[in-house]
Amino acid sequence: MANLQFAVTMQRLIPFLGYHHVLMILIAIAIILLSLLLAGCSSTSPLIPGIFLISMYYQKYTPDYDTAQVDPGVTSAIGNIVGRAQLGVRVGYFGICINPDGGSFLCSNNATALAEQVSVDQDPLNLIWVASTFKDAIIFPYLLIVAIILAFITFILLATFPGWHEERDMQTGSDVDVKPFPSRPVSQVALALIFIASIFVLVSVLWQHTASIAAATVCQDLGNGSVKSGVGTSAMVLGWFSFVLLIIVTIGLLVMILSIIVLDRLTDE
Repeated sequence: MANLQFAVTMQRLIPFLGYHHVLMILIAIAIILLSLLLAGCSSTSPLIPGIFLISMYYQKYTPDYDTAQVDPGVTSAIGNIVGRAQLGVRVGYFGICINPDGGSFLCSNNATALAEQVSVDQDPLNLIWVASTFKDAIIFPYLLIVAIILAFITFILLATFPGWHEERDMQTGSDVDVKPFPSRPVSQVALALIFIASIFVLVSVLWQHTASIAAATVCQDLGNGSVKSGVGTSAMVLGWFSFVLLIIVTIGLLVMILSIIVLDRLTDE
C-alpha cells in the first residue's frame, strides 16, 4: 500500500514525464553527440580539435623492417627530408586542425589557407595535403546530416503524443489520471524515420571506422620511421554511442506500438 501511494505521489509530482518523453531525451542526446561529431576540427573552440577522425604527425621512431620492403633504406632518406619537423594534423568531417610546433591548434575547412601558414621545413611531406585529400575524397558526412534531420523529425512527432491528464469518473465522481494512446499512424511514421536514421548512422560510423583505420595504417607505413598516425577515439565513441541510443529508441517505439496493438485486441475481446 505504501509503495502504491509513493508511486501515485511521484506521478503527480512529475505528471509531464511519460514513456515517449524518455525516448525524446535519448533522441536529443543522440542529436547532440552527432552534431559534436560533425563539428570536430571545425574550429579552435575548447574540445573541438580533440574530436577528429584521424591524426598524422611527424615523430622519429625506430622504423619497421619487413622482407616485403624492396628498399628498406628509404626510411633514412625520408628521415633526412623530415628533419626536425613536428607538425601534427587532425582531420574532421568539415575541418582540419594543424599544430605546427607543439603549441595551439589552427583550424580551418580550407587546407590551402592552413598550408600558407607553415613553412616547408614544418611540413616537408605535405601532411596537410594528405589530410585534405582524406577529408574531401573519402569522408562522406551527408548520411549523418540526414540522420540528424530524421531524428529531429521523430523528436517532433513524439512531442505530439498525448500526456497524462485528469478526467472525472462518471461512476465514482472522482478524478482519475488518464493517458490516451498515441496515434498509430504517427507512431509508425516515427518508428520508420528513427529506424532509417539508425541505419544511416550505422553505415556512416562503419565507413568512418574502416576508412580511418585504413588511412592511418597506410600513412604510417609510407612514413615509416618518421610519421605516426592514429584514429580519433572521441569520434568513434560519439558515433557508436549515438547509434546505440537511436537503436534503443527504435526498439522502444516498436515495443510501444506492439503493446498498444495487443491492448487493443484484449479490450476488443
